[in-house]
Amino acid sequence: MEIKQINDIKRGYFEAIEDDKQAGKMTYTWAGDSKFIIDHTEVNEEFNGKGVGKKLVMAAVEYARNNGLKIIPLCPFAKSIFDKTEEIHDVLFR
Repeated sequence: MEIKQINDIKRGYFEAIEDDKQAGKMTYTWAGDSKFIIDHTEVNEEFNGKGVGKKLVMAAVEYARNNGLKIIPLCPFAKSIFDKTEEIHDVLFR
């Protein structure tokens, strides 16, 4: 599975691709220069239960770590991943 990121000045998304199909997409909005808000995560039905959503959240965490950014997980799915995964709290905006 490949995770691609598309980013512009105000918003962006991470997209999971498998076998030339979109498996899932997670959108975010910039909140200043140093943080972004994960606002929606969606997994296509045929990929349910394969960990696609978590892979998208973890791609955002890696991006945040590599760029010194913080994440505000407003999306209920992303928030649940942050709630369950202590080791990613370093990028959580508090």
